[in-house]
Parts: sequence; structure tokens; C-alpha cells
Amino acid sequence: MTFKPIYLDNAATSFPKPPAVPQAMLHYMNDIGANAGRAGHALSLAAERIVRDAREGIAALFNIADPDRIVFTLNVTESINTVIYGFLKEGDHVLTTSMEHNAVMRPLEHLAQKGIIRYSAAPCDRQGFVDIERLRAGVTKQTRLVIVNHASNVCGTLQDIDAVRSAVADIPILLDAAQTAGCVPIDVRRSGIDFLAFTGHKGLLGPQGTGGLYIREGLRVQPLKRGGTGSRSEALDQPAFLPDALESGTRNNVGIAGLGAGVAFIRQKGVDRIRSHEQQLTQKLLHLLHDAEGVTIYGPLDPARQTATVSLTFDSLLPGEDPGFTGCGAVNLAWMEEGMPVGEAGRALEKRHDILVRHGLHCAPMAHRTIGTYPEGTLRISIGCFNTADEITAAARAVRQLAHNGK
Repeated sequence: MTFKPIYLDNAATSFPKPPAVPQAMLHYMNDIGANAGRAGHALSLAAERIVRDAREGIAALFNIADPDRIVFTLNVTESINTVIYGFLKEGDHVLTTSMEHNAVMRPLEHLAQKGIIRYSAAPCDRQGFVDIERLRAGVTKQTRLVIVNHASNVCGTLQDIDAVRSAVADIPILLDAAQTAGCVPIDVRRSGIDFLAFTGHKGLLGPQGTGGLYIREGLRVQPLKRGGTGSRSEALDQPAFLPDALESGTRNNVGIAGLGAGVAFIRQKGVDRIRSHEQQLTQKLLHLLHDAEGVTIYGPLDPARQTATVSLTFDSLLPGEDPGFTGCGAVNLAWMEEGMPVGEAGRALEKRHDILVRHGLHCAPMAHRTIGTYPEGTLRISIGCFNTADEITAAARAVRQLAHNGK
């Protein structure tokens, strides 16, 4: 019998994928093979149709009027870098939050150290929610871009994008949808999203090495790279129109075929149904762990205000202390003493219980500083649309056992 562990690391990459995803990739490799947009023969045109279908499917999913405003990238990191390096100019100010991923913070820090831009981070509370009034107050005359993590990859906290939009007026917003695309409804026109950065291998159920960037009409982004596009080949300057302006070189077309199949699956099933399923499993996990002694849970502790990601640490009350509550957001960790390290707990879950999770800082040290879990980080349980209630019960039982006796 094939070994099948309980996979609860969907915030890193979703698994398993819908059967249509590898099937679409195999079809491309076995039956198409040609390079989309690089020839006029039948196989190249068939390849271009597959890429076009994927682009149109993504546009429909996010209510994007013009599919050509979607640029394919390798991942959400490339999408974010494309905006940061291609949209900002010397002297610009960027406003972000204290819950951002290193995909945002490292390029911002790089440009700031070079003296090209300035940036500031509006503080978030211990549950991960940005202080809207502090965000509003952080806007300056030089603020050119606002970058917001739609949902934290650490503890799942969902930001109120409508409130963010209202707070920053007409300043362009780059929404990092790495954790929400495909599992939380996103409407770029209703929410006034100017740039939408997404990855293919998480909630969109596609393969790794795929992602994309939506750019609102009227905004211009300089390319990270220049080269062949299959269009205007007689000219030495880069085409200025999308998507060609930002899609130089051969794309990961076989990956895009898989991504298109993942998006088609989501559209057929319905984002609302996926969201409801993941909320139910998140509620179950929180309920089974809410009174677990020695476990501290971080984030909103409310499935309606977070994604299906639950972060925790193993802590014990110091002798004589009784704070009168469990969970996170308001927990004062000064009252706690360290229990089992999260790395040891993560390894024990795999070795003893066949449960796969992630532990550590999750490439988001600022977020961990915000919620009080730096430098060790947390043990992260991230649920996907293919997980079951029985798997959640097993995971909760294993966590409680580790908290109780360290085994």
C-alpha cells in the first residue's frame, strides 16, 4: 500500500492537485509541445489557445475586464518584484504593513538601502490586523504605492481591503494575494485593486513555477527583463503593450496549461464553496484546540476573518499565573515559559503521526515580530480544499498529545 501522510502545508504549496492539472500538463507535453506565440503552424496556435484560455479563466475568476492586463510570471515573488522595480521612481515613498512577507520587504529594503525610495510599515495588532488609522496617517505627498498582504501566510489574518482602499484614497494598491487567490473571493474592480500579484501553486491549485500579475489600465510598469516576445520582431525596443511588454522569452507554457486547469476546476467548483469548506475545517481545528493546555494559537481565531491557516506554539503557564484565557491576539507571552520547540514538534508530527506541517518563520520575520513569535516562529497547520474532517481531528489529537507529554 502506498504511504499517504496527512498533508497540512497548503500555505506553502497546495497538494494534492485536481487530476485535470497533471493531465493538462501531460497533454501539452505529449500532444502540443510547440512554443505559444512563436510560429504560425497548427501546434503553436494550439499552444497559444491553451495559454489564452488560462489567461481568460484567471480574468473571469478575479473579475478582470481585459485578460491582456494579466501577465504570467514564475511566482508571486516575481510579480511583486516587477511592480516594485518597474513602477517606483527615485524619491517615491511606499506604505506597507508590519505583516508582510519577505517577497515584499526584501526588494523594498534593497531600494531603500540604495537611497532610491523610502518605505514605512503601518503597525498591526497581535492578531495581525493593520491599524487603519495609522495606515491613513502614514500616507505622505510622496507615497506612490501601498502594498498589502491580503492574508498572512503566518496566521491567516485577512485584511479589510475595502477599508484599506478608503484609507489611502486614490494611491495605487498592490495586493499580495499569494494566500487568497483561489480560496477567497477577489473582485479587482469592486475593491479598487490596481495591482494583483498571485501565485499558481497555492490556492489556484496549479504547478510550481507559475504565477501572474494584473495591472490596472492606465498604469505603466517597466519590465524586469527584455527580449523576444513574438511580436514587433522588427523593432529593437521592447513592445509597450501588455502582456508582451512583461512576458519576454519563453514562458512556462506547460505550467500555464496546468494552472489553467486548476483555475477551471476552481471556477466549476466555486470559490465560495471552497471557502466554506475550508472555514468549516478551520472552525473544527480551532474548536478542538481551544482548550488544549500548553498550546497558544495565533491570529483572529475566527474562520470568517482568516484563511485556513492556524499557527501555534507550545507554551506552559509559569507557576502561579492564570491569565484566564487561551489562544492568541491578546496573549501576553511574558506570562508563558517555552515548551516544546516548534521545530521539534513539527518533526514529531511527521515521524510519529504522519502529519506534514511547516515550522519556523515562514519567510515573514516582520509578521512574527508583530504577533510576538520571533525568533523561533510557529508551527503552521494550513488546510486545503482536499483535506477532510477526519484529518483535522487526527491533527488536533496529535497536537494535544505533543502538548501534554511531548510525544
